[in-house]
Amino acid sequence: MLKLAAAFAVMASPALATGIQIEVEGEANGTITIDLFEDVAPGHVERITTLANEGAYDGVVFHRVIEGFMAQTGDVMHGKAGGDMGKAGTGNSSYPDLKQEFSDKNFARGVIGMARKGYSVDTANAQFFIMFAPAPHLNGQYTVVGEVTEGMELVDTIKRGKGPNGAVIGQPDMMKKVTVTE
Repeated sequence: MLKLAAAFAVMASPALATGIQIEVEGEANGTITIDLFEDVAPGHVERITTLANEGAYDGVVFHRVIEGFMAQTGDVMHGKAGGDMGKAGTGNSSYPDLKQEFSDKNFARGVIGMARKGYSVDTANAQFFIMFAPAPHLNGQYTVVGEVTEGMELVDTIKRGKGPNGAVIGQPDMMKKVTVTE
C-alpha cells in the first residue's frame, strides 16, 4: 500500500523541467539560463539537449547578432571559435533536419527559436537564436524552443554584428560551455 501511495505521489508531482546553461565568453562574460519547452517542441528540445550533452555546442560562436532583433549561435559544424568565420551559420550537426513544431508561443524578448535554412520550413537542425526584442513577424513561422530565465542582461551585451545580416566581425562572443539542467 505504501509503495502504491509513493507511486501516485510521483505521478502527481510536476515533471522535471529541462533546460540549458550557457557559459558565455568574450566581450560578454557570464551565464545564461534557459528553460526549454519540451511540451511545445519535443523534437527540437531533444536535439539541443543531445548536442549539449555531447559537448557539440562548446566553443561555438554567436555568428549573427542584429541589434534590436536577435543573437544567433549553434553552428556546430562551422561555428567553432578559431575556425573560418566566413562559413559560420552555414552548417548543421551530423543529425538529420527536424520537422517544424510550430506553436502559439510568441517571439517575445528572451524567447529562443530554432534557425533554419532560408525559407524551407523543415530544415531546423542545431542553430538557435535568442530574441533581444519582440518579433511578431516570426510568430508561427519558426519553432519556439524555450526562453531565458536568468541572464538576459548578459544576452544584451553579446557583441553585435555589422550590416543587414548581422555578421560578427573580428572575435565573436562564444558559448564556452553548454550544460543540460533539470
